[in-house]
Amino acid sequence: MNVRISRSVGVVAVLYFTANFSAQTTKSKDTIAKENKIDEVVVIGYGTQKKSNVTGAIASIKASDIENIPSGKPEQVLQGRAAGVSVVTNSGQPGAAATVRVRGITSFGAGSNSPLWVVDGIVVDNIGWLNQSDIESIEVLKDGASSAIYGVSAAKGVILVTTKKGKRGKLTLSYNGFYGFSNASKKLDLLDATQYAKIINEGFVNDGGTPRFTNPESFGKGTNWQDAIFGTGEKSSHEVSITGGNEKSTYYTSFGYFDQSGIVLSDISYYKRINARFNSTHKVTDYLTIGQTFAYTHVKSQGVSANEEFGGPLASAVNLDPTTPVVVTDWSMVDPSGYTNPYIIRDSEGRPYGISRYVNQEMTNPQAFRHIQQGNYSWSDDFVGNVFAELKFLDHFTFKTSLNGKKSYWGSRSFTPKYYLSPNYNNTSFNSLNKVDENKFEWSMENTLTYQNKFGDHNINIMIGQGVYRYNIAGGASLTYSNLPIDNWQDASFNFNIPQDNITATGWDGIQTRKASYFGRIIYDYADKYLFTGTIRRDGSSKFATNQHWGTFPSMSLGWNVHKENFWPENKVINNLKLRGGYGVLGNDEMDNFRFASFMVSGSNYTNSGNNIIIGYAPSTLENPNLKWEQTSQLNIAADLKLFNNFTLTADWYKKKTTDILRQINIPGYVGVPNLPWSNVGDMQNTGLELELGYKKNWEDFGISVNGNFATIKNEVLRLEDDIKYFNLASFQTMGAVSRVAVGQPYGSFYGQTYSGVFQNQAQIDNYVNANGVKLLPDAKPGDFIWQDNNGDGKIDDEDKVNLGSSIPKYTFGLTVNLNYKNFDLMMFAQGQAGNKIFQGLRRLDMLDANYQTRILDRWTGEGSTNDNPRVTRNDPNHNYSWMSNYYLQKGDYVRLKIVQLGYTIPKDVTERFGMSKVRLYITGENLVTFTKYTGYDPEIAGRNNSEQDIIGVDRAYYPQARTFLIGANIQF
Repeated sequence: MNVRISRSVGVVAVLYFTANFSAQTTKSKDTIAKENKIDEVVVIGYGTQKKSNVTGAIASIKASDIENIPSGKPEQVLQGRAAGVSVVTNSGQPGAAATVRVRGITSFGAGSNSPLWVVDGIVVDNIGWLNQSDIESIEVLKDGASSAIYGVSAAKGVILVTTKKGKRGKLTLSYNGFYGFSNASKKLDLLDATQYAKIINEGFVNDGGTPRFTNPESFGKGTNWQDAIFGTGEKSSHEVSITGGNEKSTYYTSFGYFDQSGIVLSDISYYKRINARFNSTHKVTDYLTIGQTFAYTHVKSQGVSANEEFGGPLASAVNLDPTTPVVVTDWSMVDPSGYTNPYIIRDSEGRPYGISRYVNQEMTNPQAFRHIQQGNYSWSDDFVGNVFAELKFLDHFTFKTSLNGKKSYWGSRSFTPKYYLSPNYNNTSFNSLNKVDENKFEWSMENTLTYQNKFGDHNINIMIGQGVYRYNIAGGASLTYSNLPIDNWQDASFNFNIPQDNITATGWDGIQTRKASYFGRIIYDYADKYLFTGTIRRDGSSKFATNQHWGTFPSMSLGWNVHKENFWPENKVINNLKLRGGYGVLGNDEMDNFRFASFMVSGSNYTNSGNNIIIGYAPSTLENPNLKWEQTSQLNIAADLKLFNNFTLTADWYKKKTTDILRQINIPGYVGVPNLPWSNVGDMQNTGLELELGYKKNWEDFGISVNGNFATIKNEVLRLEDDIKYFNLASFQTMGAVSRVAVGQPYGSFYGQTYSGVFQNQAQIDNYVNANGVKLLPDAKPGDFIWQDNNGDGKIDDEDKVNLGSSIPKYTFGLTVNLNYKNFDLMMFAQGQAGNKIFQGLRRLDMLDANYQTRILDRWTGEGSTNDNPRVTRNDPNHNYSWMSNYYLQKGDYVRLKIVQLGYTIPKDVTERFGMSKVRLYITGENLVTFTKYTGYDPEIAGRNNSEQDIIGVDRAYYPQARTFLIGANIQF
């Protein structure tokens, strides 16, 4: 069990508990003693090391920790399993990735804050293409000392993934598979048609108008648009692996198929993946070993807008009025004049789908929208692999060379028919068929020479290395055929002979990035008591000007196994004690190529005296030849303990500071360049505490192991360019910015007005004056918010905006319990977070007739009715709804029962009769229940993307994670 506790304000905490209760046969003391002597080995980057001698902060997750988790995306299995590693699911849409942060947000300008992913020594963008069953181990290099071996790429943390290799022995065939179904775990409380009509009427009356609807009761319940989009999704996975080998050669081969359909319009929300892998190692001679890894992944998917307020099925279901039918069956309930367009979408019986008279723009009938999206999809093919040769010579030297590569193809295909979904959302001119084909090739070659020796009590490992890297060797093309002689996607084809004017084609080539690196490391210990690790890496990159090509990134860490000293008394309380600490400098260059330079670009056209258009060229931006790397330094101090023979405890404290953050800066418009220039601006700091606690004990038929972690992070922006105090970040509809980056505050803090209640009568409004007796809110009426004059200047304006809290959780936590009794096993995993805010932006502010959540029923209706919610108004002269304020922020606290799994392993004497060595059957429930006061679909909300302009915790119609029930089997021959 890992536990971290902090009382600091603005602190992020990550809490995770794992409990394993496993059935064990009785073991002799000799057997237990032998097992305790086995040293666990962890991957550290370009090598391995005994865990007992590790001096850096490395979290290690083994295959046994994740093999029974039925996840569709392998990065999601990290959630709650490593202290200081935050994993937030981007959406519940099939195939959606997760936002992963290692020890917080490191940068706010250059690229994303995602860690460096390294699979079998190959740097990749993500691990979503991996087959989860192929993973042997995942190591997270969290601190500067352990990450610095990766230099300029390591500032945001490093995650090393090692895939399974063959083992000597007989051929082993394994199968892992499951099938299940999913549904929505929560639906919003929205107004029904009668409630909606009454609220709309009330808004008109409060603004001095007349009611719109003469008989609200006649509408009844009306349409539940959520029922029109939510359905049952399916989820299945099948993985087969073959492994074996002899003294000379070993091999591991696997095949996988994963298929998931979504809970939102499942025929246009799905993800399918096919995997194949072949790893092999061959001992050519006693001193030469060669090998390779190879993986292929094919993905086909389609999705709906997962967190987007401007259209899409989810936003439409939330905002459409319930007085509009899904399908028109009673013409007396609609305006027939709105259904005369010939391209209106109809159902299989020829009935038109309902079109709202009140809610338009991007909001459309989801069932009609589904029809125009059918047949569209995205796809990708990824080939990832390496070959290596390892030569051992002179007893203590090992030379290894490896050639790594990744070739990716991806694209999309879509057909846009003629359609009419609403007056503002239609395409009645011509249809079109589009396909996009893109590709990218990246490769690297690395060579390392290692010297390892032990003399007396001295152990030393010296490694030096060199690497060359080529990224973004890429290109792509897009082709569109318009006005095809068809009316459905099934008949769409590029084989039609159409006029050249109806064909549009574009293409692009990537700009290659070149890097070169030299690195080295020394690992030394004396009698396993005094530990030292030192690394240095020098990276050169084509992204920077000649005078800034190179950067140097050193680190050092020390450790002391105190319990191995002669003075340490043997006791039953503290059995082992290791103290360690380290400091490292890391880098970040995540930005596009040549941002230091200014190029001449076309587009600045002008006319001469004869009114002829002349093609003009102008500088693209201002150049900055001094542009350089971001630099992140990190200090880590820690202790590892073993207590009472059965407990383990690890505690890490760190300070992580990023300086010279890369970011585009604002310049006056009169400078006349189209693109903002880049510069090194801003500093930011994270500090945190991480604890890991474990417990293990076994009995004859019953055992228990408990493992957990808890982490805290306090994030603070220290400096911005030109000593400015802040810049705006995420914006929301007509409201403008809702968060910002401000000196002295956490990154992306919410920022806006605050209210202290609701005016109950006119006298309160008249008495709410400044020192000169002037009304602070002269346009207010009873039922409006009492906006606070936070800066005390006697007026209410933008200067009264204040920090309203952070989207970054102060605490995240989890609990996993594994119980095994004889052949039965039960696993339960719960996780959650607390201390953060969520901006609830589900309703379109610019659509006065959009539906409401039932919170509006608690509105102010008269003196004394409420002091929390304002009156209903359409004109909103007091900005009750149009200003960003604490009214839109809700607590993001939640506890979720994430996984419950019950398994049964058939006795061996039964399975061996059928030639099987193991058969385990199980049932699993995912996302069974969530305890939260948040009124949106899901309190676990990531950003829409990894850009600077979006942050976690802004709910724009989030695709909720589904409740899923699965049955599965693990079979081994």
